[in-house]
Amino acid sequence: MSKSAMNSLALSSGVWSTLPPMVRRSWRRCAEEYGIATDRALTTDILCSAELRQARERMGVTMKIADPELDRLHGIVSTLDYNVLLADPAGIVVARRGAPPFEKGCRRWHLWPGANWAESLAGTNGIGTCLIEGVPVTVHRDQHWCTGLRYLTCSAVPFYGPDGRVAGALDASSIRADPSGHVALMMEAVLVDAARRLERRSFLEAFRNRSVVLLGEGEGISLPMIALDDKRIVVGATYAARSLLGIDNPEIASVCFDLGARTTGVPDFQEAERTVIEAALSMAQGKIAPAARLLGISRSTLYRKIGALAHLSPSSSSQVDS
Repeated sequence: MSKSAMNSLALSSGVWSTLPPMVRRSWRRCAEEYGIATDRALTTDILCSAELRQARERMGVTMKIADPELDRLHGIVSTLDYNVLLADPAGIVVARRGAPPFEKGCRRWHLWPGANWAESLAGTNGIGTCLIEGVPVTVHRDQHWCTGLRYLTCSAVPFYGPDGRVAGALDASSIRADPSGHVALMMEAVLVDAARRLERRSFLEAFRNRSVVLLGEGEGISLPMIALDDKRIVVGATYAARSLLGIDNPEIASVCFDLGARTTGVPDFQEAERTVIEAALSMAQGKIAPAARLLGISRSTLYRKIGALAHLSPSSSSQVDS
C-alpha cells in the first residue's frame, strides 16, 4: 500500500471521529502537509552531547531557572509513573526527570534529552502538537499518528519566555497503560500551573533590576506581567500582558510602552500599580468595566484598588465612569 493510501486510510478510520479537534487537525497536517506514513519507525537520531549542549545554551535564562520547577513537577507526577520532559521551541528535549526503573523504557521510546519531537518529524505527539497549536494538548495511545507510538500517553503545554515568545514545552509522558486516559487529562492542569510558574521565574530573572507588576491573574498558560523602569516605562511584558496592551506583533522582542512618567527613582509596588491602573483607565476612556477587563480583574476589585490608591493619585478616582 502506498504512503498516500495509508494516510487516507488513517484519516477515514473509525478513530478519526473520536479525536479531539486539536488532534484531528494534527492528523490532517501529518497526512497532507508532512506526508508522514502511519507506519513510520521512530527516528533513531538523538543529538550528540555537543549538539545537546548547544540546544540548552540556546534556551538562555530558561535553563538557568528550570531545575527547581522540573523537580517540583516530577514530584507531583512521579507517583503516577509519569516522566517529565522540557523541550525547546523546535521540539528537542533538553532536560528530563524520571524514576531510574523507567530509564531503559524511556530511552527506547525517546523520552530522553536529545530526542526531537517536532510534529513534522514524529507525527502527532504532545510536545510537537502543543507547539504548533499553542495550547495544552493530550495525545493518548492510538491518538498518535504513527502506530509505533500508540503505547504512549503524553500531555504537554507550551510555555512563554520573558520576551513574550514561546520558549518551549513542558511534557508529562508515560509508557504505562492508562486505558481511560483520565490521568493524562488531569496532567494538563498540573502542566499549565508549571508553565505559568516557569514563565514567572524567567520573567523575574530577566527583569530582576526592574519593578515587576502582575496585571491580575489572567487566564491560560501565560501570566500578565510587566516590568517598569524608574520613569514608568514598560520595558518588558509577558505574552498575556502584550495581549492586554495591544502589542500584537510577536517579532517585537523588546518593549517600550510609556504608561506615563511620574517621579524619578525606583517605584514601589503601589506606585507601579497606580500607573498601570491609570493607563488602563486612559485606554478605556475612563470607563471602569472595560478597564477592569483590560486588567483581568472584576469591576469591584478595580473600584477597591482605585479607592486604596486615591491618596497617591487623586485624579484617578475623579475621572472614571461606570
